[in-house]
Amino acid sequence: MYVLFTDTDTDLTPQKAAEFGYHMISMPYSIEGKTTYPYVDFDSFDAHAFYDRLRGGVLPNTSAISEEQYRSYFEPFFKEGSDILYVHFSRAMTATFDAMDRAVGELLQQYPGRSFYEIDTKAITIGSLNIVEEVGDLYRAGKTPQEILDWAKDEVDRFAVYFFADDLRFFKHSGRVSGLAGTMGTLLGVRPIIHMNSEGKMVSVGKEKGRAKAVERLVKTVEELGDQIRDHRVIVAHTDAPEIAQELCALLRERFGEDLRIELVDVNPTAGSHCGPNTVGVSFHAIHR
Repeated sequence: MYVLFTDTDTDLTPQKAAEFGYHMISMPYSIEGKTTYPYVDFDSFDAHAFYDRLRGGVLPNTSAISEEQYRSYFEPFFKEGSDILYVHFSRAMTATFDAMDRAVGELLQQYPGRSFYEIDTKAITIGSLNIVEEVGDLYRAGKTPQEILDWAKDEVDRFAVYFFADDLRFFKHSGRVSGLAGTMGTLLGVRPIIHMNSEGKMVSVGKEKGRAKAVERLVKTVEELGDQIRDHRVIVAHTDAPEIAQELCALLRERFGEDLRIELVDVNPTAGSHCGPNTVGVSFHAIHR
């Protein structure tokens, strides 16, 4: 017997988590000294209100959770006799998993009959969400943890995510994106194109002038890298930019068919703290990232 875990940085909502059987770990963000835990301190995420605060000049911060917090999430399931499979956002983006490793190590000593499995999606937000939902499908189909781990070895690097940002202040503040220095200070309207590489890091891979060209660049990237697109979810996300996201969805359906399985989601506030409002991206099954 095993249970599934994921975290709020993967864009999974409590409603979706319940459908798949996931337990959620809340990853916090702080604004003006107040720390908030998504879906613990609020029931539903008001994306418009959150990103409007960022438009007003607020620069949020994010932080790791403690060893004791990880222990509080995992121990009840070890105690009841369940193993754990945790599908999480990229280890390369945070030190929080150092605390997790210590907590899990102690728990496995305390509960020697139990097992802890993990899948590093090497992504965040919708790049992780695509993998989280695929794993959820396998879990509901009755696959064992080892069968899911075997699937992940081949498939994690086959889910790509590309997005563009509207306001570089947030990435500059977080320092989470490499290769972005060349776009700093450029003319108003230049939007960097960013993706998650196979190391699980955000990297700038180009830039476009204007939103329309940035949206088209995303569509062309899906055309060039996409593999078995119609057999998998295509997930589009935005940070309070529904019109741009809908435009992207329409173009994808135009290129790949009206019945393309597209999910449209809001970027969670913790990850959104790093990219700011008016960011739009797409995740899809690809020949490579």
